[in-house]
Amino acid sequence: MDPKRIEQLHQRHADVAAGGGPERVKKQHERGKLTARERLALLFDEGSFCEIGAFVEHRSVDFGMAGRDIPADAVVTGYGQVNGKLVYAFSQDFTTMGGSLGEMHAQKICRVMDLALQNGAPFVGINDSGGARIQEGVDALNGYGEIFRRNTKASGVIPQISVIAGPCAGGASYSPALTDLVMMVDGGSRMFITGPDVIESVTREKVDAEALGGAQAHARKSGVAHLTYPDEESLFAELRWLLGLLPANNREQPPQVASVDPAQDAATLIDIMPERPNKGYNVEDIIEAIVDAGSFIPIHDQFATNAVVGLARLAGQVVGIVANQPRFLAGCLDIDSSDKIARHVRFCDAFNIPLVTLVDTPGYLPGVGQEHGGIIRHGAKVLYAYSEADVPKVSVVLRKAYGGAYLAMCSRSLGSDLSFAWPTAEIAVMGPEGACNIVFRREIKDAEDPEAMRQEKITEYREKLANPYVAASRGYIDGVIEPAKTRSTLISAFSTLRKKQPDTGIRTSRRHGNIPL
Repeated sequence: MDPKRIEQLHQRHADVAAGGGPERVKKQHERGKLTARERLALLFDEGSFCEIGAFVEHRSVDFGMAGRDIPADAVVTGYGQVNGKLVYAFSQDFTTMGGSLGEMHAQKICRVMDLALQNGAPFVGINDSGGARIQEGVDALNGYGEIFRRNTKASGVIPQISVIAGPCAGGASYSPALTDLVMMVDGGSRMFITGPDVIESVTREKVDAEALGGAQAHARKSGVAHLTYPDEESLFAELRWLLGLLPANNREQPPQVASVDPAQDAATLIDIMPERPNKGYNVEDIIEAIVDAGSFIPIHDQFATNAVVGLARLAGQVVGIVANQPRFLAGCLDIDSSDKIARHVRFCDAFNIPLVTLVDTPGYLPGVGQEHGGIIRHGAKVLYAYSEADVPKVSVVLRKAYGGAYLAMCSRSLGSDLSFAWPTAEIAVMGPEGACNIVFRREIKDAEDPEAMRQEKITEYREKLANPYVAASRGYIDGVIEPAKTRSTLISAFSTLRKKQPDTGIRTSRRHGNIPL
């Protein structure tokens, strides 16, 4: 073979790898952002990434596009190994025409999405784009539609993770919204349907891009972002860890590793729970005393903080965590926390991740805003998600479990495989204080000392009804356990549920259910 052909090949690869050139790469770095290829280097095991479609070119000839060189058509696509696991990915190149999406750009993304789905491998999209390539008109719009359809087809089949590493505006933002996890960088990520200028011209609202669609806006307010990071390096480090927790696809089990003792001694669990039933505490302290040390990753931790969801390992086995958080709103369920819990339950169920539910909630958050905002509809999502989930489900009532919220938080009624309670658990239609004001209203009113009578009746109600033993006597609780034995009880429970078979009878007789979205 003529050596010049090899030299030509190397030169073509070098031209493509250069992206928009040194000046644009320098500007990218000055913004505190990495390039498309630098990001892929952080994601994949060293030397394992194989690029696909490096020499793809656009076909547009209008509006000055004829003969315009766009290396790799502004997106790097391919596959490689992440801790030895096959992963497919794309990374948009902002240094080349702003990473804008055109016909061939979209075709490259669709190509690796198809390969990921066909080969049952996770898919990572790294978004850094100015949006649709205006010069290509409807071809660019069609490209987004093709991507959305593939996101939907792959949903629940392979894990899909979106990294927002720069701008992601307009229709482009809907692809990440269709994926399982959205990760953003503080100060560097922007995601919105309409930008600040358009909003001001239409609604007269003045807002900058960071306040409108930055990482914190989506982590705290909209709930679009599941995870945020101070820089790209820490994001990709945790992304590699996350991919190690997830199965490659819905037909596989999550990878298991050796068991690690918890970060906290199990004996401290009894000290975490306050003596006063109305005093808050941090449920994450309980989680850390139960799961393997260093394994818990909270998801959506800045959104709907009255609930905690995340992934962890329990004796080396990956589990999904759902818990009420008494530090905020007393752990009440509300609109946002219901959405947060339901989505996490369905994510875990899709990828064969067993569920641990830690219950401490006085009920649904009252208020006109909640009722008119649709708490009935949103709360029903939790009921639907738990009832539909086929993975092993184990719940532990730590303290309060009142009314409909008790049922919603993975009760036996909704299909919990095994349900346990601490001796501090209060399982009842409503709290002792409220119940006594209704049940013993007359006795309290007629007493010489109404407040003393009220306290007496509260104590009586708590002893007779608001405890775990009534529920246990009816078989709704499988066991009342010492807090220190929570970890060992959960490990034993999941070991018995390892070969649980899903109930496919109903599912085979219908296309799908109608979750109250």
